[in-house]
Amino acid sequence: MLDFRDIDISDRNHINRCLAVSDFMGCEYTFANNMAWRRLADSKIAFYKDFYIVCSHTEQNTPYFVMPSGSGDYTELFGELKQYTDSVGVPLTVTGVTEKSLSLFSELFPDSYTIGYDRDSSDYIYLARDLIHLDGKKYHSKRNHLKHFSRYDYEFSVITEKDFDDCIYFCTMDYNGRPHNHSSVAEQYAVNTYFTYFQEMGLTGGVIRIDGKVTAVTIGERLNSDTFCVHIEKADKSFDGIYPAINNMFVTSVCSGYRYVNREEDLGIEGLRRSKLSYYPAFLLDKYVIKFK
Repeated sequence: MLDFRDIDISDRNHINRCLAVSDFMGCEYTFANNMAWRRLADSKIAFYKDFYIVCSHTEQNTPYFVMPSGSGDYTELFGELKQYTDSVGVPLTVTGVTEKSLSLFSELFPDSYTIGYDRDSSDYIYLARDLIHLDGKKYHSKRNHLKHFSRYDYEFSVITEKDFDDCIYFCTMDYNGRPHNHSSVAEQYAVNTYFTYFQEMGLTGGVIRIDGKVTAVTIGERLNSDTFCVHIEKADKSFDGIYPAINNMFVTSVCSGYRYVNREEDLGIEGLRRSKLSYYPAFLLDKYVIKFK
């Protein structure tokens, strides 16, 4: 039987080896995200031979699995996962399944499952060069925002350890100014985790200061062989154009060597969806939910 437990910083190398084999593009497939966001859905991890498995839970405490990464016998692996869910009396459910992985299910488990499209979890994938250069008519409004922002006495820099305290304080004040719910508490926990293990996780960040005061913070990391992933982006909206500014300055500083930038999902939040679409993604990384019968 699979032995699920809390993720730990000491798991980083083992997990990263499994992630590198699969080279998935979904935002679920970074060690930092798995560790930082574990409180959102009470996520636990396990290893089965050369596979890495994340088990999360619904609000009703029903377990479900992110499509495992790694290598080996998938029939054997999903047999183990089904044995686990059978033991708690629920169907085997697998999330984060992309088009790339759908063929595996149809080949190995024909007529054994149903498929549901999970639009709210689709990742927004952009060409790095588009976000860096903002060329063409479609990015005219973004360039205008940057022009407006340029009137401020600002400084952008890549985050170093000396910025941690100021960045944490800025994110905490942002958290304190919003209604608190389970999602916001989990987000604040994630932010604190990112800064606690910033170097160990291999993270990169950017910060904007206006008149010496932190007004925007962003954090991301290498996701796979050709994609950088932006995990968080927070800014003081009282400064006109600050979100386009932190976005553009960060990717310009750290993403020139990547083909794609993954800016994660919109969670079905209308305003967030409009914002992400306004940057004209190269494509949406569609995701599906597989539920075994």
